[in-house]
Amino acid sequence: MNRYDEVPSIITGKDLDYLTDMFNWNYNSFKNIYNSCDCVSDKDIKSLLRKGANMFDENMNIILDILGDDNE
Repeated sequence: MNRYDEVPSIITGKDLDYLTDMFNWNYNSFKNIYNSCDCVSDKDIKSLLRKGANMFDENMNIILDILGDDNE
C-alpha cells in the first residue's frame, strides 16, 4: 500500500458518483425552494426560503469548484 504525503489530484468513479448525487440533491432542493417563493406571501417565510435557496446554491458552487479544480 502506498502512503501519500499529499492527496492525489484525481477523482475516482465512486467520488464522481457521490459528487453527482450531492449536486443533484442540492439542485432539486434549490429548484423546489426557489419556485416556492412565488407561492408565499409572508415576508419572514419568504426570507427563510431565500436563505435556504442561497445555501443550496452555495453548495452546488462548491461541488462545481471541486469538479473544475485543475490543482495547478
